[in-house]
Amino acid sequence: LSLSLSLADSHTLSLSFLIDLILISVGGNRISEMAEGNAKGPLFFELNTGAKMPSVGLGTWQSDPGLVGNAVEVAIRAGYRHIDCARIYDNEKEIGIALRKLFEEGVVKREDLWITSKLWCSDHAPEDVPVALDKTLQDLQLDYLDLYLIHWPMRTTSFEDCFNPKYFAAVDIPTTWKAMEGLYDSGKARAIGVSNFSSKKLSDLLAYARVPPAVDQVECHPGWQQTRLRALCRAKGVHLSAYSPLGSPGTPWLKSNVLKNPVLTMAAEKLGKTPAQVALRWGLQSGQSVLPKSTTEARIKENFDILDWSIPDDLFSKFSEIEQRRLIRADFFVHDLSPYKSLEELWDGEL
Repeated sequence: LSLSLSLADSHTLSLSFLIDLILISVGGNRISEMAEGNAKGPLFFELNTGAKMPSVGLGTWQSDPGLVGNAVEVAIRAGYRHIDCARIYDNEKEIGIALRKLFEEGVVKREDLWITSKLWCSDHAPEDVPVALDKTLQDLQLDYLDLYLIHWPMRTTSFEDCFNPKYFAAVDIPTTWKAMEGLYDSGKARAIGVSNFSSKKLSDLLAYARVPPAVDQVECHPGWQQTRLRALCRAKGVHLSAYSPLGSPGTPWLKSNVLKNPVLTMAAEKLGKTPAQVALRWGLQSGQSVLPKSTTEARIKENFDILDWSIPDDLFSKFSEIEQRRLIRADFFVHDLSPYKSLEELWDGEL
């Protein structure tokens, strides 16, 4: 028997999903229950489309050409079934070659995988949206994406020189979203969503979207927990997916020390895990999918080893004590010629 409850905002969620959200909000026990008996397989989060997205994905931002294809192959052979891509990462062709090899060798079938990619800021014009998706599909050697996201709530008129303020342009998310809905209707994008949208920008989109966004992919880790946005996503049936779930320790200009936080190191010592594993497990128990990036085989496997254990409530509660700071602020989109004259405008105060 399938039961569902209709919320006041007109979204319908399965009863099981609602129970998951309730349990996650009080400590995440549902996650460990779901993992029981299937420790080697990925967990899933059910989206508002009914699709099940694997909870641990391989991030490919800053994965260099020549390394990213091998990372994808290692990850999938290790059990990952979720790969997060984007055109602007400039590595989708190599990922496509790796995927084709895995399909041809019978390691996995296309339907076994969840592949996400993103619409770059230069392709927001409605006529450019389907062209951009077709380019990504061609590079990845796929017929469809499981999820296609608007990468930023920002528009430029140049792909190659996209951070040059002279190419910044007015943002028209309603028009871009309508084109995204067309991709969903076509079946080429089986779910659509956004990335780097603040609570206000997500709320605005939900107010007019014919097809509500399934996902908002944002920076989220113990040092930037996105409490307000996570609450909104839960209330509206939008899944929050976490990029940089380790705080991007390999990005020098961010000066991240998330994994050195005493709460993480203390929990890691008590649980016999690494700080990275604890940070990722915190993400799962908080209700979001996590997208750790690595091109190192040992770390790729280590990052996936988070499904058959949990952080106990007494340790989990201490994460609320961690000082919060957004790391990826996107100063490069703030300019007098930009739609956003300040970081406050870009993030609507969520700094």
